Amino acid sequence: MKARAEENKGLEKVDKKTVARFKKILLKEREQIVGEVKQIVESSKEMGQDGIQDIGDEAANIYNKQVLLSLNENERLRLKEVDESLDRIENGTYGICEECGGPISLKRLEVRPVAKYCVPCLTKLEKGKS
Repeated sequence: MKARAEENKGLEKVDKKTVARFKKILLKEREQIVGEVKQIVESSKEMGQDGIQDIGDEAANIYNKQVLLSLNENERLRLKEVDESLDRIENGTYGICEECGGPISLKRLEVRPVAKYCVPCLTKLEKGKS
């Protein structure tokens, strides 16, 4: 028992209260993303519905729709990250690095609640990509 306490010394374990706080943050972010996406969809529907347009207006509207759609893709990625984090909370694996199985520091989770990797593993993975 004493050996196990020594083994875990220095590791930050995310307690239930902290997990509940992050869940609340993630749910709020999810709600915000969904709201933004709905606004983007409404904006893209409204574009080009104001009657007769010249070729310049039409080109500008096409460009604006493309920008909105790319924003939509970014929102989809953010939503996916948030949903995956909420799944990890439900599975009891939130705050655990998917690469090494060690704890993700509380500071990292504070900065990026959707973090899947601890800093050392993230650094290693990023170096592997370049």
